[in-house]
Amino acid sequence: MERFLIGVGAFLFLSSLTAAGQNAPAKPGSWSGVLVTSACNADEAFNESPECFKNVPGAKIALYDDTNRVMYSLEPQDKVTGHLGDTVTIHGALDEDTINVASAGPMSIGLAVGQKAPNFSARDEFGHVQSLETLKGPNGTVLLFFRSADW
Repeated sequence: MERFLIGVGAFLFLSSLTAAGQNAPAKPGSWSGVLVTSACNADEAFNESPECFKNVPGAKIALYDDTNRVMYSLEPQDKVTGHLGDTVTIHGALDEDTINVASAGPMSIGLAVGQKAPNFSARDEFGHVQSLETLKGPNGTVLLFFRSADW
């Protein structure tokens, strides 16, 4: 009888842990990517298939994060501002593969025109340390980063 009670107790304990894991709180944050139709999958979005940017009856707007190659559902849909193909940043809370949208807007990359770049240093392809000061020319500095196709 004692073994039976221990077994039942262990079962109930493990069941409560499993149920608690299923109700994990949503993780707040922001995600950037391209708005695509939910009828599209991550491979199609990665390959920029034209089908990902067509309105499909019954499909919803989704976010394709090309950095992580992940598709996210977006809810509620009425908070998603933008059109298929737009690059946006979504603020909200992630619950499994769905972002509960708090706000959405165009994604901005880099500094605004005229804004001073922060100090930095990094090694170039030859191993030499470069900084904002070493790169600065008489008319300012233009610094571009190119992402490889297989990143």
